[in-house]
Amino acid sequence: MDSLTIIAAVSIFTAGITIAIGGMMPSRGEGEALTKAIESVARQPEQANTIIRLFFIGAAVVESVAIYSLVIALIILFANPFIHLFTK
Repeated sequence: MDSLTIIAAVSIFTAGITIAIGGMMPSRGEGEALTKAIESVARQPEQANTIIRLFFIGAAVVESVAIYSLVIALIILFANPFIHLFTK
């Protein structure tokens, strides 16, 4: 295997790990936040609008982490900054 093949294989593996972790952790965080929001609405129904609004803001912030990991994985796959070091 030449160095270009090794860089490509490591890039594919790294992109896969990035998407796996970057998708799993925000999903878990959103699930926990939704659970707490439902519990809060059950305890204080008069504050439901405020709780739901804050949940949606928090969910958007958490989801941005997954989007950033997708962007990083796409950069690693298609605009790999290390390929030019090994191609001459």
